[in-house]
Amino acid sequence: MPEKKKVLITFLGNIDYDTRCNNLFNTFSEKGYEVEFIGFDWLTENFSTTKGKKTVYKLSKKPNSLFFYFKFYSLLKLKVLSKKFDIIFAEDLYCLPVCIIAGKLKGAKVIYDCRELFGFLAGLKNKKFIQKFWSWIEKLFIRKADLVLTTGEMDSEFIRKQYNLHNDLVIRNLPLYKKSDSPLDYYSLLGINKSKKVLLYQGVVLHGRGLKMIFEFLQTSDDFALVVLGSGEMIDYYKNLSFQMKLNDKVFFVGKIPQDKLIDYTAGAFAGLSLIENISKSYYYALPNKLFEYIMAEIPVIATDLPQMKKIIDEYKVGLSVNENDIGELRNALQRLKEDVEFYNRIKSNCKIASEKLNWANEINQLSNKLQSLLLINTNNMQR
Repeated sequence: MPEKKKVLITFLGNIDYDTRCNNLFNTFSEKGYEVEFIGFDWLTENFSTTKGKKTVYKLSKKPNSLFFYFKFYSLLKLKVLSKKFDIIFAEDLYCLPVCIIAGKLKGAKVIYDCRELFGFLAGLKNKKFIQKFWSWIEKLFIRKADLVLTTGEMDSEFIRKQYNLHNDLVIRNLPLYKKSDSPLDYYSLLGINKSKKVLLYQGVVLHGRGLKMIFEFLQTSDDFALVVLGSGEMIDYYKNLSFQMKLNDKVFFVGKIPQDKLIDYTAGAFAGLSLIENISKSYYYALPNKLFEYIMAEIPVIATDLPQMKKIIDEYKVGLSVNENDIGELRNALQRLKEDVEFYNRIKSNCKIASEKLNWANEINQLSNKLQSLLLINTNNMQR
């Protein structure tokens, strides 16, 4: 009986709250690979290190970031060199250098999952030195990966030109095909007034994701409430901002939700928001998983009219797109969904139809075929 191929997924994050890592782990386990995961969590309250096939280390950014990164790289290096892996996934740029070096030493194929344009992150917009450093790191190591994954065609077009690449593959951030049997009742859970429609912000809480505009809109409307599913380094900032803007009865922070429960939380909302701002190339090309999670949960999407998000909304008729930072357009879109019941139900029906195409099972086959080709090339080279 042939030995199972060994796969390692590395990520500066927690697999329990990351759709893409979770789907990769489960898919390749089901396909007969021996899969392990190593990740790191410094944001989840009361989290403790867990070890096993899915190892997630508890990290702390206190007292400083240097110790944080030292511990991260030390633990990551130990893992990737601990045994012979056939395939190593670097799920972000931070893991990529260690994975590339280990891959060369141990004869593994390295897959770089370029989820964002790390050299153009919005969070580094005002940190030019750090931004240049990570741009240099990406340029240095990306061409050494055996395969580069992106989450959208425009991302692929950009990195092909930027780094002269020819080994990229688009794997969008699509969820598993799964429907909610019991959508969450936010009115009972959070005590929201039943006269208000529940809007959903789902994902990492960062600047440039439209939260301030949503807060400003809520100050002018009593028809809606906002539920924030997720966490991030800016969560306290937005909690304080909500308090300062006197939105305690309209904005509710629920925190991070495990992947296996997320669909019920998403399906309980009236509409999902993805109001990403055009403050960096990475955000301009955004095609986030929350967009597809809203569609899978069959709730209408309201998104900024950035090209890749707008294309999905227009092609599948699953929501409305609005101009960036235009509260008037946001108000008009939401009022239309609220007042035009026929239109709202038609969009929900379109979401159901779209979800049959926009799901992980349909997307992952091309990656599975590509990996088999890479492993076959590796086997043939070893036999020569």
